[in-house]
Amino acid sequence: TSSSIRKTCFERKNCTMPPKVQQKSKEQKMAAAMAGGKGKKKKWSKGKSRDKVDNKVLMSKEQFERLNAEVPKMKLITVSAVVEKLKVSGGLARRALRGLAEEGKIRPVLLSRAQQIYTRNVGDN
Repeated sequence: TSSSIRKTCFERKNCTMPPKVQQKSKEQKMAAAMAGGKGKKKKWSKGKSRDKVDNKVLMSKEQFERLNAEVPKMKLITVSAVVEKLKVSGGLARRALRGLAEEGKIRPVLLSRAQQIYTRNVGDN
């Protein structure tokens, strides 16, 4: 059988080990470590961080006037556009747009669970 043909080194008993390599002293190891070295460690980037926005949850009188003046003139009116323009929260912007649509100042184009798109009210349709 193949297992009887292959005999390990320990079974033969005449196996010799390779000569032992001379180990370095502590001083030699320290000198080698000081001489070599990797240099500077890699600095990991902190990643891209966005500034925390502080949007208002209640509209001031000035913001309400801007809402009634500027928003009905915009071609594409979305919640995110109103949030950016007036610096209000998303929930407040949704309620404001719903109110403008009920008053007839803007017209809904697409109303879905995720996105509400309005446009300015042009003509009599």
